[in-house]
This record gives sequence, C-alpha cells and structure tokens, in this order.
Amino acid sequence: MKTLADLLLLGDPRLYETCSSILPEEKPLVKGWVADLHNVMQEVRAKYGFGRAIAAPQLGIMKRLIYMNIDKPVVFINPELTHLSDEMFELWDDCMSFPNLLVKVKRHKSLTIKYLDENWQPREWIMDDSSLSELLQHEYDHLDGVLCTMRAIDDKSFRWR
Repeated sequence: MKTLADLLLLGDPRLYETCSSILPEEKPLVKGWVADLHNVMQEVRAKYGFGRAIAAPQLGIMKRLIYMNIDKPVVFINPELTHLSDEMFELWDDCMSFPNLLVKVKRHKSLTIKYLDENWQPREWIMDDSSLSELLQHEYDHLDGVLCTMRAIDDKSFRWR
C-alpha cells in the first residue's frame, strides 16, 4: 500500500512525463492502484486539510487514471476532455505534490469528460460546475505531465498557503 511518503513532489522528473493508457490486460491492476490513490489522498486530507482528487502519476503510476472522492468515489480510466467552454475563470489552484503552494491559473468553466469506469464501462459526464471542471482539468493535466505551476497566469501568480 502506497503512503504519503510515496507522493511525488514538485521537481520530480516523473511529474513531467506523459502517461500511457491503461490497457485491457492491465484491468486487474486498477483496483490496487485506486486503493493506493485513495489511501494517499486520505493521508493528504489528514495532514493538509485538502484533497478532492488525485492522478496516478503523482504516485509514480504512469497510467491515465484519476481518482476523485468528494461525495463518493469516482474512477476515471483513460479520460478524455471534450467540449471545453470558451468561457474561462481564474482561481488559486493547489496540488498535493506541492501542498503549501497556491498558483493562480485560468481554467475552462465547463467541459465534458469521457472515460471508462472501474467496471470498464464507457461513461460521459458533462461538468457545468466550475469547481468540478477545474478539478478535472488539474488532474487531467497531470496525465500529460503538466503542473499548474506551468499554467500560472504570470510571474506573480504564486503564494504560500
């Protein structure tokens, strides 16, 4: 079981790598990966008081997998973002991989996410709620090796929590 000690921190070169898709033959591994993601997210919540979702590469699992747990757990396997709104908004973003740093970024207000669930069933979720939309954009960026520090609005868009 992975723990907070396994969480990759800002500067780790793996955080800048593009993840590969989860293949059908890797399906049996997903349950264990999700358990690791859940455990580390719970430890981050206990230590830092935040955390709604986590991407697999943050634990060195270089696969296209996101775990979100707000009201209930949701597993996003091989997600794709579509229908990104033209309307953008600014927010102070945070990240488990640098828990004391906030970064001001712009995100799309709404989007659609297509993915496979933990039962390998295709799903589609239209996210009109900007807080969910920005969260999934943040996690999806991790799958492409993009950190919110790379999306900072300008050189003054950083502050300590």
